[in-house]
Amino acid sequence: MSFHSLNSTDLQKFIDENQIEATILPLKEHTPTVVDAARVLDVETSQIIKSLVFITPDESLLVINNGLNRVDRKKIAAHLGLGKKRVKFASPDQALAITGYVVGSMPPFGHLQKLPTLVDPAVVDQKVIFGGGGEINAMMRLDSAELARVTGARVVALSE
Repeated sequence: MSFHSLNSTDLQKFIDENQIEATILPLKEHTPTVVDAARVLDVETSQIIKSLVFITPDESLLVINNGLNRVDRKKIAAHLGLGKKRVKFASPDQALAITGYVVGSMPPFGHLQKLPTLVDPAVVDQKVIFGGGGEINAMMRLDSAELARVTGARVVALSE
């Protein structure tokens, strides 16, 4: 079975259909790290968000954190009432199958399925944030309030 991964065209369609205030920004270079993305966009590293997929025995979920902050799996597990070993970071192949997006291009919404979403308070503290734009050479600009509205995310302290 061939699988067509989603891209920035699919993301733009989702943005338009759901009347989301967000802009996809094509970049001149690949930005594999938060530091690279912040440099190319000329913003603070804390304004760059990362959308990460985690898997539990019952569900897949999206965790959104910002900048260079690392997600603490123990905090996710505690929030879900699970043991730490029951919360696994999705492999790139699993994340692609679950969301439709290649790791490194992952937007915080517009996935194959709507995922329960947790967002760190540090993300919400930023007015303007930049996340994956659906392709490795694109980012998306949006307000953190719009992120919260679209994802219905629960705000949970998740950083180490």
